[in-house]
Formats: sequence, C-alpha cells, structure tokens
Amino acid sequence: MTTGQLGWAAPERALALPLVVALPLLGGIGVLLLRRRPNQREAVSLLAGLAAAGSVLSLWPAVQGGLRFELWSWLPGLAFAFELEPLGLLFATVAAVLWPVTTVFSIGYMRGNGQPRQTSFYFYFALSVSAALWIAFSANLVTLFVGYEVLTLATVPLVTHERSAGASHGGRVYLGILLATSICLLLPAIVWTWLLTGSTEFVPGGLLSGAAGPGVLAVLLALFVFGTGKAAMMPFHRWLPAAMVAPTPVSALLHAVAVVKAGVFTVLKVSIYTFGLDTLDSSGANTPMMWAAAITLLVAGLIAIMKDNLKARLAYSTVSQLAYIVLAAMLANRVAAVGGALHLATHAVGKITLFFCAGAIYTAAHKNRVSELDGLGRAMPWTFGAFLVASVSLIGLPPLGGTWSKWLLLQGTADAGAAVMMAVVLVGSLLPFAYLLPIPVRAFLGPAPPGVVHGEAPPACVVPLVLTAAACVALFFVPDLIIGPVRHALELP
Repeated sequence: MTTGQLGWAAPERALALPLVVALPLLGGIGVLLLRRRPNQREAVSLLAGLAAAGSVLSLWPAVQGGLRFELWSWLPGLAFAFELEPLGLLFATVAAVLWPVTTVFSIGYMRGNGQPRQTSFYFYFALSVSAALWIAFSANLVTLFVGYEVLTLATVPLVTHERSAGASHGGRVYLGILLATSICLLLPAIVWTWLLTGSTEFVPGGLLSGAAGPGVLAVLLALFVFGTGKAAMMPFHRWLPAAMVAPTPVSALLHAVAVVKAGVFTVLKVSIYTFGLDTLDSSGANTPMMWAAAITLLVAGLIAIMKDNLKARLAYSTVSQLAYIVLAAMLANRVAAVGGALHLATHAVGKITLFFCAGAIYTAAHKNRVSELDGLGRAMPWTFGAFLVASVSLIGLPPLGGTWSKWLLLQGTADAGAAVMMAVVLVGSLLPFAYLLPIPVRAFLGPAPPGVVHGEAPPACVVPLVLTAAACVALFFVPDLIIGPVRHALELP
C-alpha cells in the first residue's frame, strides 16, 4: 500500500484533498450523534457545510500548481488517488458552496412541512456531498467510479424519503437505471480503456491518443456517455423525473449540488482527459454522441412545455440543460469545453434557485402545478422574482450568468463548423421562453388565486433562493473566475 504520495506540492498540502472529502462525512456522523437534539443536529450540518465550502475555496490558489494524494496503489496503472485540477475544483466548489445554502433551505422546508426522519435526511445528504467531492478530486477512472457508485447508493434513501408507494417506485427506477448504466456500460468502458492503454489516469491531452482507431473510439465514447446515467441522456433519463417524488431539497441536491452535476462533470472530464479533445475531433468519434446530445436537448425541452406539474417541468428542463454540457464536450474544441464548464456552474445556481422557489411555493401555498400559480406572485414577490431571474439566466440573456456559457457554446459550434449544432443551441435557448417564463408571468399578472395566501414561506426558505438568484447575477459580471482557470487548464491562447 502506498499512502500520501506527492504530485507537485508539499505532502501536508496534498493531504488537504482527502480531508476535504472527509469533512461532509464527519458532519454526517455528527448529525447521527445529535439525532435527539434537532437544533444542534442542524447546526452541525450547517457548520460542516461551511467548513467544506471554506476548505474547497482555499484550494484555488494551489490549483495551477496541482496536488496529488494517492490513497492506495493495488495494480500497475490502477490506484485510488485524488488530484487537484481546475475542472474538478470547479465541480467541488459548486457542490461545497451550495451545500450550506441548501441546508438552510432544508431547515425551513423540512420543519415547515413537518417532514419525518429528518436525521436520516441530513446524514444521507452529507454522505452524498462527500461522494460528490470524491468524484471531483478523482485522479483516475477507477477512483471516480467508486465515488460515482457511492453517490448513487447514498441518494436512494433521499429519493425514497417519504416511504410512499410513489416514492418506492421512484426509488426503484432511480436505482435501476443508474446502476444498470454504470455497471453494464461505464464499467466495461473503464476496463476497455485500461486494456488499451494500461492506465486509467486522467492525462492532459488525453490518454487514448493513438491507442485505437475511429470506430473503437466511437463505441468507447458511447459507452462512457450513456454509461454515465447521471448525465440524463435520452433514453436513460427517466430516473430524473421519477426521482421528483422526493422532498424539494432532495430535488435541489439531484439537479444542482451533486448528482446530475457529477454526471456531466464525468462526461467533460472523460472527453478532455481520457480521450482528448484533439483526438475526438480528428477521429470523428464524437459525431454520434453530438447528435444524441442535440436530440436530448430539444426533445426534453419540448416535453417540459407540456408538463403542468412544476417539479416535473423543472426535471425535463434539467435534462435539456444538461445536454448543453454534453454537447459542449462532444463539439471537441476548447472554447466549447470552457462553455460547458461554465454552464455547469451557471445551471447549478439557476436550477437550484428554481427548485428552492418550487419548495417555497409548496410550503407557503401548498401548490405544485403551474396552472395553480396565477396571481400568486403578488403574495410571494421575492420567490417569483427569484424564479424570473433564474429563468432568464437559463435562457441565456444578459445581465445573467447564463449569457456567457451560451455565448461560448455558440462560439464553440462556430469553431467546429457545426452550423446545425449552432441552430440547436439557438432553438434550445428559445424553449425556456415557453416552459419557464410563463410561470412568473402568470404569477405576477394572472388573476388573484382562490383562497387565502398569507405571503412568503419562512425566511429559512426565502433567504437561500434570494442568495442563489443574486449569484445568477454575479456570474454575469465575474465569469473570468471560472473561465480563467479552465482556459488555462485547456491551454487556450
């Protein structure tokens, strides 16, 4: 066994990587120990989230130098190891920073709706964030696969939290699709990569360069993309709408903090560091998956328009928006890859805002259908104002953060000479006009709702959604905080 091996920095600095991964798990253990003391239990969850966020943010000054910590080496080319690089640190930052914000929202939602089994909720939430950080810092495919499977198993109790017949069915669909795709597609892809190259390491420029012909690379890429079920590519997307039976804070976890972001992060990471963008582009192996992403983007957006259930509409919106990131990876050029990485962050803050709003609406007014929201904005202006901000960001209009990720994606299609894909991005950006914008418009301009609506949800629900909506605005003005390090990692001029 080899422990604590060093990449390019002092051993004690490299030790920060496993410690950051362990922080949420330690917080989860604290939650279990304080299960009979709700206030202290939730305080521990919040403090663990703040500690994890601070620790991840403290790693940014070291990201260009790189850190590596090897947990265990067991076969040549196979090891459990963590590594610090900009794309992984971006995902870790999204997960860690949004965790304490979601914890505050969860306190308001879980208490406001009298949810049972709150201790298990906070424990599995912490375990899920720990798994997400494990994935973010994985130095190779083997390490990533272990974290990926742990994340699946840790989130099943959250999906089935309500223990109803619907929750049980949703949990079975969730577990069945995610395990089937990872075991039957992703794992064989990892083994095949090892047989071709003798390694599973993430290598700048790609591991598979010159290792196989275009046909093999195309099949291998399809195994990776469809095997990463958390990216919700059609036809392996049904787990995501099925999981909407979970409490809204879980939906926020699935869509913004950990699960789907782990999926699209994996697709980006594999495209850049396993295949290599130049290898994908020169071989043409990316073309079939490019079309698969385009179809998912458009079809999911059209389905979202037809959904009256608010969470179902947001779920299909997520499927469509994730396909932008997969498409960015499949365009196989550096501008598109940077756009995909930026969209990982802009979509995270936008979509978590929308789910926070959905949870606040249910807590305050017990409504979960779009057709029931007419006039509700006048009673809940903060909630629906935040919903409007996040919607405009996901469309990609200024002055919201989604503007830059969509712009870079369009530039990426131009660099790839992919006129049809440029049209897909443009049409896909119009679809949220039909499935998101009507919601705040109806809420503010529709007739007064029947019955009495007393106003906003509890402050613990409203404050987080206002903060994440503000982050949608902030990302418009400081996109270089993300673009700069990722561009440097991809050696862009």
